[in-house]
This record gives sequence, structure tokens and C-alpha cells, in this order.
Amino acid sequence: MHDKIRAAFGEIHAEEDLKAQTRAYLARQAPGHRRRISGRMRLVPALACFLLVLLAGWGGYHTYFTPSAIISIDVNPSLELGVNRFDKVVSVEGYNEDGAALATAVDVKYMDYAQALVRILDSDAFAPYTSEQASVSIAVFGSDEQKSSEMLSQVEACTAGYTNTHCYADTMEVASAAHAAGLSCGKYRAYLELHELDPSVTPADIQGMTMREIRDRIAALSGSSDAVQTQGTGVSAGNGHHGRGMGNGRGKGHHAQEP
Repeated sequence: MHDKIRAAFGEIHAEEDLKAQTRAYLARQAPGHRRRISGRMRLVPALACFLLVLLAGWGGYHTYFTPSAIISIDVNPSLELGVNRFDKVVSVEGYNEDGAALATAVDVKYMDYAQALVRILDSDAFAPYTSEQASVSIAVFGSDEQKSSEMLSQVEACTAGYTNTHCYADTMEVASAAHAAGLSCGKYRAYLELHELDPSVTPADIQGMTMREIRDRIAALSGSSDAVQTQGTGVSAGNGHHGRGMGNGRGKGHHAQEP
């Protein structure tokens, strides 16, 4: 008797399960339910497009604000301009006290690098460092040799009317080594040249020296009457420290000879 009762209730339960499954199936086939699923599915490509735009926007932002080249300006102030691939200055950093003061005094961020360079050289803040005894080094450091050469030509054109100025180009590897040593790129190149003549010289020694003092010391150690010449052009292969550098000096007055 008990077995028959359990079997009867089992049939009832089975029928209720079947009814529930049937109702669920019919609900899934209803037009409203299909529209809801279809609406959610339409969100998928929209979300995908949004993510692509977001990623592209981040990539564009990163590209614009990442320097692909550095222009190092060294006299006593040591100042570096980070230049992006669109030739815009996206960073300005002083590597000593005078360089930091110059970076604050002259606003050149987001300018074309050639315009920024002229503004700095013509500024009242830079004027005290342009005496006849000064030695101004302006160097381009980049990873693309052709682009660096183009930038160097532009920098030379911008500085053609300034005295005691020499310009050259070198690699980003040298720039990385300079920053690791706590020096601007331009002063680091001068340090390498002086270090070859006097191995006891350290980056800390160079940090407190003006470019004129460094050049004079190089001249004294090399037996030259002066570490500058009126005009110098050429491409130097460099050594393990220098990499491949393009040395040029043009303009009025004296121009330091590139190592």
C-alpha cells in the first residue's frame, strides 16, 4: 500500500516538473524575452568598440607624452627638453640648480622644439650665461639616427647667430647612461671626454663645473691651447661610451670641437 502511495505522489511530482519545464520553454520563446536577449547581444559589439576607443586613446596619450628625443642645453645651467615624435616639447627638466631655475623662468612646454630653443636662448633668464667666456653645448640625443640628424640641422640653424656654441648628436643609450650618473646628457658627454684624459674625474666633479671650466681642463690636459675651434663638422663613430655621434659646430664665434 505504501509503495502505491509513493508511486502516485511521484507521478504528481513528475507532472509538476514537466509543467514547470514547459512554462519555462514557452517563456523563452516569447517575443519579449527574445528582444531582451537580442538587446543584450547588441551591447556586446558596442562595448567592444568602446574598449577599442579607450585603448586607442590611451595609446595616443602615451605616444604624445613620451619623449623620443632629448635636447640637452648645457652652459652652467644644465637643462633638458624632452621632445616627442611630433616635435613638441613634452618635458623640461633642470639637472642642476641653475637649470631648474631656467626651467621655471622660461615656459616652453608643448612648443615646437625649434621655437622652444630660440625662446630659451633669447630669454632674460639665459642672458647671464652668454658672455664671451661662456661655452654653450646643445646636443640632440635620439634613437633614430636620421631623425636625430634632422633635428641637429634644425638646432644648428637656430643657433647660427649665437657665439661660443657647439652642437652635436648622440644616441639614447648615452642619454640613459648620463641619467644613471645623475648628469644631463651634454655634461655627461663632456665628462666622458675629460675622463679619458683624467680617469680620476668623477660625475660628481663634473656636476659642479661649468662647460667652460670643463673645456678649459680638457684643453690643458690634451696640450691644446684651447678646446674650441672656429668651425667643425663631421661624424664620429665614437667608442663604447659614445655610441655613434654626429658632431657639428657652426655659427659665429668659437664652437667647441666635438670629441
